[in-house]
Amino acid sequence: MSRYASLITLLIMALTPLSTYAKVSAEEAARLGKDLTPLGGTRAANADGSIPEWTGGYVMARAPAPDAQRLPRTFSDITTDRPLFVITRDNLDEYRDMLSQGHLRLFEMYGDTYKMPVYPTRRTGAAPEYIYEGTRQNALKAEMTNFGESIENGAIGVPFPIPSHPQEIMWNHKTRFRGASLKRYNAQIVVQTNGDFIAHRLREDVRFSWSMPNAKPEDLNGVMAYFLQLTMAPPRSAGQVLLVHETLDQQENVRRAWLYNPGQRRTRRAPNVAYDNPGSGSDGLRTNDQLDVFNGATDRYNWKLVGKREIIAPYNGYKLIDNRLDYDDIIRADHPDQDLMRYEKIRVWVVESDIRRGTSHLYKQRRFYVDEDTWTIVMVDIYDARDDLWRFQEYHQVLLPWTQSVGPAGHMIYDFNSRRYLAMEMMNEEPLFEFVTIGEEHFRPANVRSVATRR
Repeated sequence: MSRYASLITLLIMALTPLSTYAKVSAEEAARLGKDLTPLGGTRAANADGSIPEWTGGYVMARAPAPDAQRLPRTFSDITTDRPLFVITRDNLDEYRDMLSQGHLRLFEMYGDTYKMPVYPTRRTGAAPEYIYEGTRQNALKAEMTNFGESIENGAIGVPFPIPSHPQEIMWNHKTRFRGASLKRYNAQIVVQTNGDFIAHRLREDVRFSWSMPNAKPEDLNGVMAYFLQLTMAPPRSAGQVLLVHETLDQQENVRRAWLYNPGQRRTRRAPNVAYDNPGSGSDGLRTNDQLDVFNGATDRYNWKLVGKREIIAPYNGYKLIDNRLDYDDIIRADHPDQDLMRYEKIRVWVVESDIRRGTSHLYKQRRFYVDEDTWTIVMVDIYDARDDLWRFQEYHQVLLPWTQSVGPAGHMIYDFNSRRYLAMEMMNEEPLFEFVTIGEEHFRPANVRSVATRR
């Protein structure tokens, strides 16, 4: 019977377009900016007030002086907060129901040193008005097709602010507002069991075409983002360039990627920059689809929308992003210095993925926790083929109040088998990011070699 049931399910999927999960009615869309935030989160406080009402997010009229943009004193109304409480191994049972499986495993393995300082919840999420307006239009027009692998009739803002399908939530994460065009510098740090580490320093040029002011679906040429990554250090990897054109159709117009190898002085197509192929400079601690927590196609999994949950998660990591800290001040054996971390009680969408029969991936199952205010995936529990918890991702986001865009303060991937971890998107010792206009021509494959040689 199970075989026949599976065949019937596949037939229904083949005959039912996923666009039926997308557009909402005008009455539903009218909730945006009223009982829902302009991006689709629940505006009201929770029952006991521990999660407050959203009142517009954290907005600053203009950027502070360049030297102050990553210093906590710039955000004094947040960073002067004191922890409400600190979760330790001794009081863990009081908070167990509000923690991810990954955090519970960290306490199990490293409870002598691991702790979670929990602060008042600050609903800082915000975006520019044109992103809000684009989101309102998307709610009425955007469609998800090709079994969740494509977006049509959408641009600017969140495509599915009132989601009814798990892959819509994944698209919301992939298209969330992170600025329109920028140049940023960051480090990917492989941490060994004794605390020794090597930092891979990167420069990344990004054009989020989807988020450009006045972007229109017909003008995107099927590409939502352009990404160029130049490795600056260590010396053995310096000069390597990865170029990616991230498409809006992950099935028929798949991701286009190229790699430039400075030793060979050649640019080659790189079809393996996807799925569970190992990410560069990670010493095998992450897969390609774990960059930015999750990216790329979703077609190797069956997806399930579990629903909303109140949970304690990394949030508002302004202390962690402080550029007065060196990496030596942050990195420790087993886990970073937890005194620099900030956790808050927030509402998240919970989405689960299980490997689809006939496909393959290193990760059999993943559970994603997605912030309702920014659509950022803040945590992921990752299971292996034996259904054992293998890895855990923890994304510490910040909102840059003068741009109203979200970005990373740090992204940790813990490997429970090897007892090592990867600290990604760290910027403390790196040059300050720049919001600059970068044209599409910069991301042509023919331009890759000149980028590498100009570094």
